[in-house]
Amino acid sequence: MCDSWAVRLASIHTYPVKGCYRVDHERATVEPWGLAGDRRWLIVDPATGRRLTQREVPTLTNIKPTSVEGGLVLRTPDLPDLVVAESAGAEPMDVTVGRFTGPAARAGAAADDWLSEALDRKVVLAWLDDPTRREVNPEYGRPGDVVSFADGYPVLLANTASLATLNDWLAEAGSPEWPLPMSRFRPNLVVEGAPAWAEDGWLGLTVRIGAVAFRAVKPCDRCVVTTTDQDTGERGHEPLRTLARHRKFDQGLLFAINLIPDSTGTVAVGDAVHIG
Repeated sequence: MCDSWAVRLASIHTYPVKGCYRVDHERATVEPWGLAGDRRWLIVDPATGRRLTQREVPTLTNIKPTSVEGGLVLRTPDLPDLVVAESAGAEPMDVTVGRFTGPAARAGAAADDWLSEALDRKVVLAWLDDPTRREVNPEYGRPGDVVSFADGYPVLLANTASLATLNDWLAEAGSPEWPLPMSRFRPNLVVEGAPAWAEDGWLGLTVRIGAVAFRAVKPCDRCVVTTTDQDTGERGHEPLRTLARHRKFDQGLLFAINLIPDSTGTVAVGDAVHIG
């Protein structure tokens, strides 16, 4: 299995505001609901409370948030930076993410106005003040498993060799979109040293990164977000066309796997990865 390969953690990423630009890390704290600071903030439609992501608003790539003590800083071209405080006890509102509809705390008018101007549409920013509210899909989780505002599971893990093979397929097809960067897939943890698609065989097993254990519970079915250039917001056709030819299983186009933490602690780039 993986112990016969020198598999290491190659990179770590969080997305403080769901759908917005990533933050790269050398190390991160693993909490029961995901990496610290990952997707605790959510942009929603003010009329419905439904989450807005790059599926609906690809220009979210222009919003570059950074987590700071007690809140975050929002940055985008042509607007001054905005500091937003975590708003525990602020005005509550119901938000909808996937199957979940429940309370979150409004970040306030200043954040709403800043984001509405940046995105050229009325939006509201909400903060998940209690990260234990949202349960993982019980079909794949256990009682007590929780998740932040990520799509469905606390942590997404991808494999550099799988991306290399995907890019080989794109090159063979003469795709003008070759090569694609890993950022298209918005993973939290990226590993190197394992063969392409080795992660398919990790499902149902424990993935131990450094001293932290995760359950590998489900492959990730990819959507239109992967066709969005994470630096420009421009949309293309790949990788979905190529995944449909090579990685279509049960109607899903699969790349990367979902993890649920079984312990907490710190992971760091260079940590050894063990499976079993």
